[in-house]
Formats: sequence, structure tokens, C-alpha cells
Amino acid sequence: MLWVKALHIVFVTSWFAGLFYLPRIYVNLAMVPPGSVAERERLLLMSRKLYRFMTLLAVPAIGLGLWLWLGYGIGRGPGNGWLHAKLLVVLLLIAYHAWCGRLLAQSQRGEPMHSHQWFRWFNEVPVLLLLAAVMLVVVKPF
Repeated sequence: MLWVKALHIVFVTSWFAGLFYLPRIYVNLAMVPPGSVAERERLLLMSRKLYRFMTLLAVPAIGLGLWLWLGYGIGRGPGNGWLHAKLLVVLLLIAYHAWCGRLLAQSQRGEPMHSHQWFRWFNEVPVLLLLAAVMLVVVKPF
């Protein structure tokens, strides 16, 4: 079980690195002056590659978490309400990840983007979700 838990932590950490960095690329993309085609294309290429890579990291992170829960019974039984809250956080992370992909697709189609200030705030969402997940798993408040 410790190997599964260690790998889960590694993949979750790696996935979060992408969740933290991709919106930062969007900040820069939103600040590209009109007519800077090369800069825009470079940032879009970086975004596509990062999104693909972080999706590949999310799959084993989620799979290993499910293995810990369903295979080893972590979080089962009375007094484990923290796991239900953590599962909600994971669903929110998956939704955030999908939202990042939707924003990327809109950018690739040349649709208007949000402002760089909006993306700066958007970038804070995974920080709050990470904080919630860690507190739930470590403290197990309920």
C-alpha cells in the first residue's frame, strides 16, 4: 500500500504543477499584443503540450487514489467523512482541469479571451483546492 500511496502523491504533485502553470501561460497569452502571431502561437503550443502532459499525469493520480480507497479501504467506515469531502475536492479539480482545456480550445479558435487579471484570479483556484485536500487528508476533521 505504501508504494501505491507514494506514487499517488508523486502523480498528484505533478498534476498540480500543471494546474498551477497552465493558467500562468494563459495570463501571458491574454497579454499578447494584437499582431504578435509568433508569440501567440508559441504560447498556444506550450499550452497544448502542457495540457496533454498534465492530463496524462491526472489519470494515474486519480486511478491510484481510487485504488487506495476501493482496494485498500482507506476512508471507509465510520468517522471518515473527510473522504467524502476530499472526493468533492477531486471532482472540482477534474472540473477545473476540463475548464482549462475548454479555455485552451477557445484560444486556439481565436475566440476572445478573459483579461490577464481574470486569469490571475483563476490561477488561485487550484491553490485553494490543494489546501482543502491536504487539510482533509492530514487533519481528517470529520
